[in-house]
Amino acid sequence: MTSRAVGRLSTFAAALVIARRDFTAILFSRSFIFFLLGPLFPVLVGVLAGGIGQKVQESAAQPVLGIAMQTADADAMIAARTALDPRIGASLPEFVVVRRLAPDEAFDPGEALKGTGANLAAIASGSPAALVLTGPKERIEWWQGPVSIVAAQALGRGPKTYPSVTLASTQTTTTADKTDTRMRTAQAGQTLLFLLTMLLAGMVLSNLVEEKGNKIIEILAAAIPMDAVFFGKLFAMLGVSLVGIGVWGVTGGAVLLAGGQSLESLADPAVGWPLFLTLGAVYFAMAYLLIGSVFLAIGSMATTVREVQTLSMPATMLQLFVFFFATYAMTRPGSPIELAAVLVPFSSPFAMLARAAQDGAVWPHLAAIGWQVLWVVLLVRMGSRLFRKRVMKSGPQGSKPGRRRLFTRKTRA
Repeated sequence: MTSRAVGRLSTFAAALVIARRDFTAILFSRSFIFFLLGPLFPVLVGVLAGGIGQKVQESAAQPVLGIAMQTADADAMIAARTALDPRIGASLPEFVVVRRLAPDEAFDPGEALKGTGANLAAIASGSPAALVLTGPKERIEWWQGPVSIVAAQALGRGPKTYPSVTLASTQTTTTADKTDTRMRTAQAGQTLLFLLTMLLAGMVLSNLVEEKGNKIIEILAAAIPMDAVFFGKLFAMLGVSLVGIGVWGVTGGAVLLAGGQSLESLADPAVGWPLFLTLGAVYFAMAYLLIGSVFLAIGSMATTVREVQTLSMPATMLQLFVFFFATYAMTRPGSPIELAAVLVPFSSPFAMLARAAQDGAVWPHLAAIGWQVLWVVLLVRMGSRLFRKRVMKSGPQGSKPGRRRLFTRKTRA
């Protein structure tokens, strides 16, 4: 004799059912193709804007040569540079008088280069007849010829008699250079994380509103715990987003390799590229789940597209403020500002990704990921309760009729 026992699915198992259902439905739909093509336009705009911004930066931040000489010699060098500009101006740096020296006054160009806040690449000291160029080796070797021409003009010599230029290369501070380049890596990682989150997180909201409109969400809520519905939808959309990122990453990597580009312009992050990329994927998932849980709560209160647009605006502004906050905190490592950015759940993924580029310690990332997972669970539970209160208007979940007929499993004894 055989008897049958009927039991409800657990929250985890029900969430997997919802995730598999939504993931399959979206991945094999025709709209997914347009979803993959969607970033092409913003990427094109970003490339154009980046090119224009680079031109502006190049024209606005040209390195200059400092002049530290007696007043008459400094004035002669400036006048000679101005006179030669129409002929060889493209190869000449801009000249800036750093110090007008008194007779027999001691001056240390190396210390002046460390203390200046200007875009000063090297310093010319001594006199036009006996110039000394102090600065990074590559820079002063490049400028040696043009500066000798300027000195000859200042001395009134003919075109074939150029004074000698002594080169005094400075030892670059490896720690400072590494910190600066790693900060660029951190900034690039934060920007990419922000753009991907902004681009992809809205899918959760549109999917929930669509299913609210055709009453599917109410059927699901009557059959399984609302927490499972929210978790399932979040992870389904996260899976779709990761598939899209994978396609874009492979395509973008192929284009970069075909064009001969690489990541050489970015310094190696403190934790190394393999772990940095792994943490980037994890922190994207955390950022997506955190903002997605907020969007689910917003979707539970919205009934029309107009309401969605109105209610989602604060969440979009929140993302912008979170990005600016995390970017500012990145420039203050170890400060209370950075600690606050790490503790605030929405800015934590951005702040921790920047820390991975600047600090090689691994254990803080494990703690931060656990902290973010805790907040994802709390936000999803808050959103599901808000949905039951505002939309379902139900009491205890067990009071819904027919909930044992759907999403049940049968065990045979």
